Amino acid sequence: MIILWTISSLILVALIFLAILRAVAGPTLPDRVVALDTINTLMVAVMIVLSVVYSEMIYVDIAIVYALLSFVATLYIARYLEGGLP
Repeated sequence: MIILWTISSLILVALIFLAILRAVAGPTLPDRVVALDTINTLMVAVMIVLSVVYSEMIYVDIAIVYALLSFVATLYIARYLEGGLP
């Protein structure tokens, strides 16, 4: 069973690495913002996997708070890109 969790964690880390590459090489600013949002979403998934592996519910709570803050930050950046902020 632990092998399954290890493989899933490695896949998530590989996807985070690909998203980092996209954030660095993105031709436009919205591409970079989407890549950062993808990294945040994958980090939430990593925290959920850690919660299952270690049987600790605190990781789920941390993942929920992190997802909420990530969502608010993405909304703020999108509003800034649209020119809605002074």
